[in-house]
Amino acid sequence: MTTNHKMIARDVSVFYGDKKAIDSVSIDVDMENVTAFIGPSGCGKSTFLRTLNRMNDTISIARVEGTIELDGEDIYASGMDVVQLRARVGMVFQKPNPFPKSIYENVAYGPRIHGLAAGKPEMDQVVEKSLRRAGLWDEVKDRLQDSGTALSGGQQQRLCIARAIAVDPEVILMDEPCSALDPIATAKIEELIHELRGRYAIVIVTHNMQQAARVSQRTAFFHLGTLVEYGETSEIFTNPRQEKTKDYITGRYG
Repeated sequence: MTTNHKMIARDVSVFYGDKKAIDSVSIDVDMENVTAFIGPSGCGKSTFLRTLNRMNDTISIARVEGTIELDGEDIYASGMDVVQLRARVGMVFQKPNPFPKSIYENVAYGPRIHGLAAGKPEMDQVVEKSLRRAGLWDEVKDRLQDSGTALSGGQQQRLCIARAIAVDPEVILMDEPCSALDPIATAKIEELIHELRGRYAIVIVTHNMQQAARVSQRTAFFHLGTLVEYGETSEIFTNPRQEKTKDYITGRYG
């Protein structure tokens, strides 16, 4: 097992009550590559993404089987601190969801509850660094006290990325982060993903195959809760091994 695998999932199945939503999926996520999950609506890609930071815990009828490790540690072990886990494995959702607070407070919130900044000067640095990394600093530096909800959709999404980055995560999960955005805002988020690659392990769920081809180096194709194929993005798109993948890529269904 090479050391660069940040997260390792083995035989992961997810049940909602009696319904099996994910069937025995095994996947590795590493630091060097952006990993994209693609597949038709309802194929399980977002459900699987949410197992990686235990977001399914919030659904009472959800049950997860199999093992998922972060740096060799079982994230479903009984002693795992879920709050800590979600700081290490951050999440950016489909719809930008800034807190109804100032831009500054949106970013400072996480570091404050995790005790990551000693005083205001240090917090100012954390906020600036996070907004710079999210490609937003120049646009908001003179209005940090304005409400985060007053920003445009694309800026709100970058604010949510800054908020995820602020607690110094190791992994960033993105669940269709551009689906509510216009093409210009989408291009900025894609550019940002390129810049963040290598600094964080990044997993993105997208229904947009062109986007997966542009931003990722590894692609996993899901269909009806199973992982059909996982490999280098260029291979998946130009030379898929499975007929089902080929049909999806060429637009026969989905």
